[in-house]
Amino acid sequence: MTESFRRSGAYENPQGDAYQAAYPQQQHASTPVDPQWPAPPAHRPAQPVTVEPGTTVWPPATAGDGGHGGGTALLPTVPAGAGPAPQRRRSRGTAALLAAVALVAAAVGGGTAYAFQELTSKDTVATSTTTNVVPAGKKGDVAAIASAVSPSVVEIKATLDNGSSTGSGVIITSDGEIVTNNHVVSGASSIKVTTSDGKSYTAEVVGTDSSKDLALIKLRNASGLKAAALGNSDGVQVGDTVVAIGSPEGLTGTVTSGIVSALDRDVTVSTDENQGQNQGGDGQWPFQFGGREFNGDTGSSTTTYKAIQTDASLNPGNSGGALIDAGGNIVGINSAMYSSSSASSSSEAGSVGLGFAIPVNTVKADLAKLRAGSTS
Repeated sequence: MTESFRRSGAYENPQGDAYQAAYPQQQHASTPVDPQWPAPPAHRPAQPVTVEPGTTVWPPATAGDGGHGGGTALLPTVPAGAGPAPQRRRSRGTAALLAAVALVAAAVGGGTAYAFQELTSKDTVATSTTTNVVPAGKKGDVAAIASAVSPSVVEIKATLDNGSSTGSGVIITSDGEIVTNNHVVSGASSIKVTTSDGKSYTAEVVGTDSSKDLALIKLRNASGLKAAALGNSDGVQVGDTVVAIGSPEGLTGTVTSGIVSALDRDVTVSTDENQGQNQGGDGQWPFQFGGREFNGDTGSSTTTYKAIQTDASLNPGNSGGALIDAGGNIVGINSAMYSSSSASSSSEAGSVGLGFAIPVNTVKADLAKLRAGSTS
């Protein structure tokens, strides 16, 4: 980087800009003459010459001076900062520095590029594509992931006209913006949110998008919360390790782990406001897959989206919670799960490893709409 600055000519002049403007440095013979400066004289002038400020005139030599002139030329004094040349030199130096910083950020990528963006952006959402939330040496460590991300996952309890709904949510800003499933808060008359440290807040719905089963809620009088890092679901591959955090059956902060079982699964869920999470007959959120209905009747009003399939254990209450990659980044919002808890035999009870999550890139693309107060 230092070498590039030297070649650009951006040297500091220890004697000031005035000296440099009046006495330009001689350039090496192999270097083209800077067009800013007049060609040097072949001789010294014989007599002082009065000139206009900012102009240098070299009169012809007089006879008898040997071609060198008999006196000393008086050059006009150029005030510091005057003249276009020093200003252009400084601006080029500044531009070179900014360009170098930008190039370094782009070349390094990952955390450095993200940090540079954060310093120049007012967006408070902690977005990331390569940042490791957990220490590099702990990547893939479930305990480290849980410790780092659990403070960003909350429990949501919504009071409905016909009952209640329990789910989870992911904090995306420090002042309390939370992403969850639309079916968790749809039709809610009041919403209570509990953070991982046991604090309770009331919340209101900012926007909903039933076509993607997403909702954005905002806590009242919240600050200093830990926002989750939203990763890049396009980089998820089948077989990747993932961790799920949520509040199944009201058990706040429950952590499970597994792998990505499949991608781009067409999952169909209800968009009916009255088809709440606890209306599936056995407390399960109803959904369709492969032409079959799971966990109850989905009703006549439905929507289909592409989902990440995982075998990480998901149960009622995990809806709206986080699906997390090995680096601690959110890659999905858990949205649907199959459970045979209503089965007659105990061997069929519990999670059977069929869970689905909305890709986080779908969430990020929908944020502007949700923040604008969409009620679709």
